[in-house]
Amino acid sequence: MTKTRSIIRGVGGYLPEKVLTNAELAAMVDTSDEWIQQRVGIKERHIAAEGQYTSDLGLEAAKKALEASGVSADDIDLIIVATTTPDYTFPSTASIVQMKLGIHHGMAFDIQAVCSGFVYALATADSYIKNGLATRALVIGAETFSRIIDWTDRTTCVLFGDGAGAMVIEKAELADDAPEQGVLASALRSDGHHWDKLYVDGGPSTTGTAGHVHMQGPEVFRHAVGKITDVVYSTLDKAGYTVADLDWFVPHQANKRIIEGAGNKLGLPSEKVVMTVDIHANTSAASVPLALSVAVADGRIKSGDLVMLEAMGGGFTWGASLIRW
Repeated sequence: MTKTRSIIRGVGGYLPEKVLTNAELAAMVDTSDEWIQQRVGIKERHIAAEGQYTSDLGLEAAKKALEASGVSADDIDLIIVATTTPDYTFPSTASIVQMKLGIHHGMAFDIQAVCSGFVYALATADSYIKNGLATRALVIGAETFSRIIDWTDRTTCVLFGDGAGAMVIEKAELADDAPEQGVLASALRSDGHHWDKLYVDGGPSTTGTAGHVHMQGPEVFRHAVGKITDVVYSTLDKAGYTVADLDWFVPHQANKRIIEGAGNKLGLPSEKVVMTVDIHANTSAASVPLALSVAVADGRIKSGDLVMLEAMGGGFTWGASLIRW
């Protein structure tokens, strides 16, 4: 007997060339490098160039993931892009990435779960593969959050940046007694009652504009640690593991204090927590795959490691995926 698994073939990340430092932000709004680092742990963020779109960032990350996986674009039959900042209202950014990769077959669509988007997209791709709807998927988190930031609002403009991360996953039939590999379990949650704690004040149906980000920071922080740890425990329970079994925790890179708070509540030593928020800022759906790509590239995450991905975002949405690398 065999079991179907979605195994990870490769990951990749991409950041725009332009870097915006805290010192540069301090010249734009009433803030300081010391205040930003103390409150959220961010030193700098990357900003997409004029004429550089979410699909462009996603494409570059996808190319790197494909190269790392040894898989051709022609082998991909599913593309999911997690994004809150699509190129257009429609078509989907995934369709545009598909076109830019020269792919004419398979399916492509976007998922909108804000910062939780990549975890939602990975769980969706895993489900499609296990149910026979796809064989090889390209899962991308890509954002140009700088386009929906009010650069006069110091409470939000210091937090976000642009970037993209991607992962190639592939169907594998493993013998029942074979070592575990790939996506082992996922858990996804949402509660729309909290929508106004983190939202954008625009949209096609309401204002006909893209709008800007608004956030009740203390309220988001108050909910974050509890929801994060709850979904991590749920995912571990599904797969039959405990926190002690984890080799790596790769959380959404929103805020250093939230990451540290979740790690402490889970009882994870800091050396098992991947943190890139200082150099990437919050890249929403791109933050988890970006952090993952950094930890794989520098050799921290290795074959056989047990890795927990986690994210929480506007909606509220939150989720986690457990992977045997």
